[in-house]
Amino acid sequence: MESTILAALWAAGAPLTPGQVQGAIGAELARTTVTTILSRLYEKGTVARTRAGRGFAYTPTEDAPGLTARRMHSELRKQEDRGTALARFVSQLTDEDEQLLRDLLDGEAP
Repeated sequence: MESTILAALWAAGAPLTPGQVQGAIGAELARTTVTTILSRLYEKGTVARTRAGRGFAYTPTEDAPGLTARRMHSELRKQEDRGTALARFVSQLTDEDEQLLRDLLDGEAP
């Protein structure tokens, strides 16, 4: 559900209240459920919030690639053997992604 809510926030391009998020995702979720998920995202630092009447309006703190990168860093920090984790990650890359990674490490923009 978090990704669905984030996708709605990214698509909006402007702060949304929980009710607006609920309307945007078109899911059968109670507004209280949407509010709970947004609160958890706020606690994780994934969204920012500003006062909107008696409640809050939410905006994502990063775009989708930035969030993916942060999640990857978070998982890597949890590993005692980072070298093995990175080696396994790289070994599972497609040829195209491996070349892209090599280009990025060489300082070449994609």
